[in-house]
Amino acid sequence: MKLLKSTFVAATLALSLGSFSTTANAVCLGMACMYNKMTPMEGIDATMGQITETLKAISTKAGNDVIIEDIKDALKLSKEINANDKLDRNRNRANDSLKKARESVKDGDMVAATEYLKEAEKRFSDLKGMIDLTQADRVSQQTNLLNRIMDTPDPAAGARK
Repeated sequence: MKLLKSTFVAATLALSLGSFSTTANAVCLGMACMYNKMTPMEGIDATMGQITETLKAISTKAGNDVIIEDIKDALKLSKEINANDKLDRNRNRANDSLKKARESVKDGDMVAATEYLKEAEKRFSDLKGMIDLTQADRVSQQTNLLNRIMDTPDPAAGARK
């Protein structure tokens, strides 16, 4: 009876732990996707869509509060864009254009805000080409330990020139 009881408890515990586990996302791998809700490409598209909405709000002469909220939403969406250090640096530069646009809207200069938003849209579209790592980036980011864990031998990993 004692053995049956402990077996039942162990089976119940295993089933309850298994029911809370999440499925793996095959599209997004690595630490960058562990905390994000979308892939970097989806984040770029969502941010660019929000910038387009902001430009439409400016062209229809919506209130400053609506435009500022749209810019804030674009800044929030841009936080989902995280694939590598190079992409992150350029995302921050694109965010600077969004912040300048927000300041221009606060000052009432819609022409400058439109220019900054167009610049931000161009910078975010340029991010799409930076998602794929070059071979040099892969070599610099891989370590022999990582290759052993993943069982992917790479003779160039960690090599110094």
